[in-house]
Amino acid sequence: MTATVRQLTELPLDDALVEEARALGLDVAGAAEAGIVRAVKAEKERRWKIENAEAIQAANDYVAKHGLPFAKYRQF
Repeated sequence: MTATVRQLTELPLDDALVEEARALGLDVAGAAEAGIVRAVKAEKERRWKIENAEAIQAANDYVAKHGLPFAKYRQF
């Protein structure tokens, strides 16, 4: 099992929000990390779509012109 290297980071957060999260028993650091994970994933997906827009459009154009390959074998 690979150990994850952790970096101590200071983040400016709204005091009231942090207090509310703590009052609810939430792990503030864990929630912040989970949010950053989601943001990184979303940004990677956004960039991938931009970088591959031409190929995606070409595939869509092919299907629009010729239909789905092997469509006659689909059972749904």
